[in-house]
Amino acid sequence: MTDSSHGNVPSRQRKRFPGISSRAYEHPADRSALVALRKLSGFDTVFKALSGLLPERSLRLLFLSDSVRVSDAQFTHLNTMLRDACYVLDLEKVPAMYVAQDPRPNAMCIGLDEPIIVVTTGLVELLDEEEMRAVVGHEVGHALSGHSVYRTILLFLTSLALKIAWIPLGNVAIMAIVTALREWFRKSELSADRAGLLVGQDLQASMRGLMKIAGGNHLHEMNVDAFLKQAEEYEAGGDLRDSVLKILNVLPRSHPFTTVRAAELKKWAESRDYQRIIDGHYPRRTEDNDTSVTDSIRESASHYADTVRTSKDPLMKLVGDIAGGAGDLGGKLRDRFTGGNGGGSASGGTKAEG
Repeated sequence: MTDSSHGNVPSRQRKRFPGISSRAYEHPADRSALVALRKLSGFDTVFKALSGLLPERSLRLLFLSDSVRVSDAQFTHLNTMLRDACYVLDLEKVPAMYVAQDPRPNAMCIGLDEPIIVVTTGLVELLDEEEMRAVVGHEVGHALSGHSVYRTILLFLTSLALKIAWIPLGNVAIMAIVTALREWFRKSELSADRAGLLVGQDLQASMRGLMKIAGGNHLHEMNVDAFLKQAEEYEAGGDLRDSVLKILNVLPRSHPFTTVRAAELKKWAESRDYQRIIDGHYPRRTEDNDTSVTDSIRESASHYADTVRTSKDPLMKLVGDIAGGAGDLGGKLRDRFTGGNGGGSASGGTKAEG
């Protein structure tokens, strides 16, 4: 479906953002991870090679032949949401969208020349209309940001890494790029969550959708505040050993943990940046060519510095101590790994304050 018309817009009035640049909603960590990815040794060579080799036509034919294409005749409610999302974010060309049979709730935006959006039956059956609208907006956000190219390459390289795992050096080279791509991929999800909120303009629906993805269709058993409290507990809990385990747990994942996504989105929804966009003050695509890369890197660095300063994670607190020149770093490191209080008593130590 390549029709650029935005007909069948739902009756509920939402703000529209003519000419909005993806810079308006992109998470600073998304941009900085992409900059780091592009600087990775060998990435340019692999990217150029794969851009010409990836079987995109085969991919499109696969979905065309073995999935249901969303249109005026099929999954019309999703077609309406898709057109509306493109209308709100002012994406002129409506991407093709398919529903694939899979009980696991999932959605993706892939493609090199043109983005394709795919949602699973598990997701369609799990979410209500407003929750689904946020998901469709999320995927349209990926399309507007140009994320589909890198996401497609990640899917291909992940498959390739499994096939050549028996080649030691080849696998190491591929996995270095896969790891960097996954890091960016996770950060790009935070950006797309913001795009989904701009499209749906219903924070509670976005929160419900994330809770359902985490815990299934049991909203009567779940609570948004309690769900967000899990994110706080996850960030602040434990000692440095737990911080290391968090890193190891997230490395193989393509998405950030759901509670973390919910907390990040709520924080952004309550920020001045979000309100400025809603009020119509946001960067335009016409200004993208004039954007300074240096400014983007500086903004990302500022974000990370703020994250380290405000984080309750034991490892981030230690990083902050090091950056701030705090004394007795050896003692702090020992205490936080062992859960001691620095008091010198092996039997009376308590867990260091987070």
